[in-house]
Amino acid sequence: MATVMARSATADAPQGADLEKGSSVDPVKVLPGIEAHPHARAVLGPALPPAGRASHAYLLHGPAGVGKRAVARAFAAALLADGAPGEDAMRAARERVARGTHPDLTWVTPSGAAEMLVSDIDEPIVAAAARTPFEASRRVFVIEAAETLNEQAANRLLKTLEEPPAYAHLVLVSDRREEVMATIASRCVRVRFDALGAETIAERLLADGACARDEAERARACARLALGDAGRAAMLASEQGKALRSAAEGYVRSALKGATGVAERRWVGLLEAAKNAGASAGERVAGGLEGELEMAAGRERKRLEREALEKGRRAERRARARALEQGLQLAELWLRDLVCLKEGAKELVYAVDRAAELDEDAQSCTGAGAREGVRLVGETRARIAVNVSEELALEALAYRLQALAVA
Repeated sequence: MATVMARSATADAPQGADLEKGSSVDPVKVLPGIEAHPHARAVLGPALPPAGRASHAYLLHGPAGVGKRAVARAFAAALLADGAPGEDAMRAARERVARGTHPDLTWVTPSGAAEMLVSDIDEPIVAAAARTPFEASRRVFVIEAAETLNEQAANRLLKTLEEPPAYAHLVLVSDRREEVMATIASRCVRVRFDALGAETIAERLLADGACARDEAERARACARLALGDAGRAAMLASEQGKALRSAAEGYVRSALKGATGVAERRWVGLLEAAKNAGASAGERVAGGLEGELEMAAGRERKRLEREALEKGRRAERRARARALEQGLQLAELWLRDLVCLKEGAKELVYAVDRAAELDEDAQSCTGAGAREGVRLVGETRARIAVNVSEELALEALAYRLQALAVA
C-alpha cells in the first residue's frame, strides 16, 4: 500500500479516489491560517480525520513566514487527536501538540551548522517509526528544513518514506523545495504555500506592532524587500533588521561614492551586523536550555552543558551566515532599485522609504553600471557560499562597485 501511495504522490495535488472523497471537517477551523493558501487547503482538507484519509508523507513548501510550520503543527494535532474519546480528550491532545509534549509527535530540526545529519534522522525517526504509538492511534514526525538533509541522512530516511508503518505520518517542511532531494520529494504529497503579497505583509507588520502606525512606508519597504517572505519582513522590521539593512545600504552607497579607503572600510559594518545576529541566535538557544540544565545533576548536567554549548555554536554559525547572505541580498536589491529609477520605473522600487537616498545614488552611476553591480553582488554571494574569505570578498566587491560610479 505504501508503495502505491508513494507513486501517486509525485504531483502538487492529491490523486486517487480516497483523497478526493474529502472530509466533513472544515479545514479553515482545524488548520488556522490555511485560508490564505488554497492549494494547501485543497490537499490537506480531504485528509483530515475522521472522514479523511491521510497519506503517509507530505512536503509542505513555500516561502518562510507564510504559516507552514503552524499548519504542520495543527495538522499533526488533528491526526493525533483522531479517535480520542470525547471532545475534552481531543482538546487535550491538541494542547499537548501545541506545547510539543505529545509522546507521539516527534519534531526534528537540523543539528548541523548547515545541514540535517544522520543522527537527526536515525533514532528520532527511522528507529522510532518502527515502534507503535504510545497512546494515540498514529505517530507523526515533522522534519523542518527538509532541504538541509544531507545525502546520508536522506538515504536513511528513504526506506521509511517508501515502506512506512500504517500508523506513521511524516510531514516535511521546506522553504526551498527546489533544494529538497528529488528522491525525497517524489515520495511525498507536495503541499504548496504561496507567497503573501507585499501589501498583506505590510499590513501584518503594522497590525503586529513590528512597525509603528506612523511607519507605513517602512512597513511597505520591509514587505517588498522580503520578496514574499513574511518571516524575513518581520526580521527587517526588527532592531536587528534595521541594523543589517543600514549596514548593507551603507556598504553599497559608500562604494558608489568612492569611500572604500582603509578609514571607511564599510564592509566591516556589514560583517559586524552579521556577527551580532549570530550572537543573538546563540544566546537564544542557550537561554532556552537553561531550564533543562537546572533540573539535571552531576554527570548528566555536564553532558547537557556540552550539548548546549555545541547547539549554541551551531545556531550562531547558521544565523551569522544567513544574516550575511541577507545583507548581501539587500545590497543587491539597492542596486536593483537604482536600475528601476534609471529606467523610469519608480513604481517598482522596493525601498520606498529611502526615496531621497536612492535619488541621490542614481546620480552616481548609469543604468548599465547598476545592472553590472547587481551581477557583481550576486557573484560575491556565490563565492561566499563556497567558503572564500568573507572580508576579502566584500572588500574586493566594494572596489569593483566603486569602479562603476560615474566620474
